[in-house]
Amino acid sequence: MSSSSPSRPTSLYGGQAGRRITVRDIAAAKERGERWPMVTAYDAMTARVFDEAGIPVLLVGDSAAMVVYGYDSTLPVSVDDLMPLTAAVVRGSSRAMVVADLPFGSYQASPQQALETAARFMKEAGAHAIKLEGGRRVLPQVETLVSAGIPVMAHLGLTPQSVNALGGYRVQGRGQSGDELMADAKDLEYAGAFAVVLECVPAELAERVTASLSIPTIGIGAGPGTDAQVLVWQDLMGLTASPAKFVKKYFDLAHEMDRAVRNFADEVSTGAFPAPEHSYS
Repeated sequence: MSSSSPSRPTSLYGGQAGRRITVRDIAAAKERGERWPMVTAYDAMTARVFDEAGIPVLLVGDSAAMVVYGYDSTLPVSVDDLMPLTAAVVRGSSRAMVVADLPFGSYQASPQQALETAARFMKEAGAHAIKLEGGRRVLPQVETLVSAGIPVMAHLGLTPQSVNALGGYRVQGRGQSGDELMADAKDLEYAGAFAVVLECVPAELAERVTASLSIPTIGIGAGPGTDAQVLVWQDLMGLTASPAKFVKKYFDLAHEMDRAVRNFADEVSTGAFPAPEHSYS
């Protein structure tokens, strides 16, 4: 390595800034046995907070459909909806790898459609990688994207874009379907995916999948045996009214926001705000 080559971070979480996390750093963390966090982000300000906290990967998830746009599922959100959110997260961060979700209907039709959509996220929004859902049925898309130089994060188990076909938000991979999920994971690794999200699968299965792959697994409702964990930031901050079982609330932001805005409203109504120190002479 030449003296001008950028150094690789000694750890993903909390490592020194200086350059963006890459897929090579993700692979190296797997080799070291390092566990790391991923959170969603949808705007520049929260992206900056998470980036400065040392979060190595920020996901601009299609969960924006619910937490940003107010839909009841991920299905309605579009490429045009997610593009400005992705660009904002890229601008708000300097170290984290920013992964953009490909929304429903933007990649399933063909590898060419997937390439055109992913290229937009890379070129117009500045994303560093993309995520798509599905197993063997999307292998041609994964292979095409990887061949074009686009890093792909896969997603197995409960795939929210397929919620209607799955019969609702239910645990996936029990019984014989666990063998199918394992086969899908190995096929995705072979196709070139650099990581795979495992959502709502039995902990024992997720641990076996993790041990069988050379690429990292990212769990959400998949137990403690995966290489990484991801949560929607509004869930972990307590903004979600009825979070899923796998969510741990680390802060009651909803309560704190309610308290703050009520204090503001009370002071406006009584004339206490703005005070002289908040006014210009």
